[in-house]
Amino acid sequence: MRSACRVVISVGLVAALPLFAASQQTTAPQGRHWSIVVHGGAGVIERPDLGPKGDAAYRESLKKGIEAGAKVLDAGGSALDAVETVLKMFEDNPLFNAGHGAVFTSEGKNELDSSIMDGSNLKAGAVAGVTHTRHPISLARAVMEKSPYVMMAGPGTDAFAKSVGLEQVDPSFFFTEARWQSLVKQLQKEGKPVPPRPVGAPPPGAIDPVAFYDEPGDSRSHGTTGVVALDRSGNLAAGTSTGGLQGKMPGRVGDSPIIGAGTYASNQSCAVSATGSGEYFIRLGVAREICNLVRFKGMPIQQAADQVIHKELEDLHGDGGVIAITPDGQTAFSFNTPGMFRARLAEGGKLEVHIYKDEQDANQ
Repeated sequence: MRSACRVVISVGLVAALPLFAASQQTTAPQGRHWSIVVHGGAGVIERPDLGPKGDAAYRESLKKGIEAGAKVLDAGGSALDAVETVLKMFEDNPLFNAGHGAVFTSEGKNELDSSIMDGSNLKAGAVAGVTHTRHPISLARAVMEKSPYVMMAGPGTDAFAKSVGLEQVDPSFFFTEARWQSLVKQLQKEGKPVPPRPVGAPPPGAIDPVAFYDEPGDSRSHGTTGVVALDRSGNLAAGTSTGGLQGKMPGRVGDSPIIGAGTYASNQSCAVSATGSGEYFIRLGVAREICNLVRFKGMPIQQAADQVIHKELEDLHGDGGVIAITPDGQTAFSFNTPGMFRARLAEGGKLEVHIYKDEQDANQ
């Protein structure tokens, strides 16, 4: 009798195997397509201020940046690698308020902030007040991967960067004449003392690659750079890098290095990078708030981003914008300012590069 039972059970198991295999096959993860979204800051960015040369220069810079990130993803690279690759380019581009081209504090110095987050495991790294490290985004990643911490600030941050082999530069490396003159104009307008020209800065009158960009409103203050990406493994990542607020008090830190405010990524919801009036983004926890609406309320990413930017942020009289992406490849731009430097590209799709509010985004 026991022998017969064994035969029946064995036959039953064998018969069930094809069904089990079929079930496993239908529920296995399907191949994913990569996608990437970038921004170069939001603010009072209008056509007359940029002019034809400025407009073309920013579009080309956004295009080159996003194509570099796409190349990483198309070769099977990680979302983290793509984010870092693009932001390093932006940090070296004097058009953006990050790295070389960052705005100055009221004392005439550059204090750089950056953060990065891995959506696959919620690991994150952030730095604030960086003054000697060429690429703050690489330093933020080093904090995440090579230290037990999430955030570092002040002189010890640059010392850590040096200890892990990241390139160090003289603070004058970050100087651009256009940013300096913008600071001088602001301080004079506010009746505040103008600090001495930074040691090591090129002499006045030197050729400046952004001389055509004639201080469009407050966009110089809100020129933060950011990237969100989805790789073929289905992992998300986000990163943000900035010089902060023009004329800020030394030591001021905005939302860019604050995980959950200016940067957030989780494979369970979305990845977000923000730009704008940092104090408001911190108070709202903008990046995490958007992801919570996606995860817990099931909102499409565009709706979630618009809810936070056009309702919650505006209710506080805050300004700025976000870029966002979900694990299934939905992407979004949302901003409540006249413009935001932005671009997106999905595998097999068409590149979008926009600046002004009246330009039509494909998903909107």
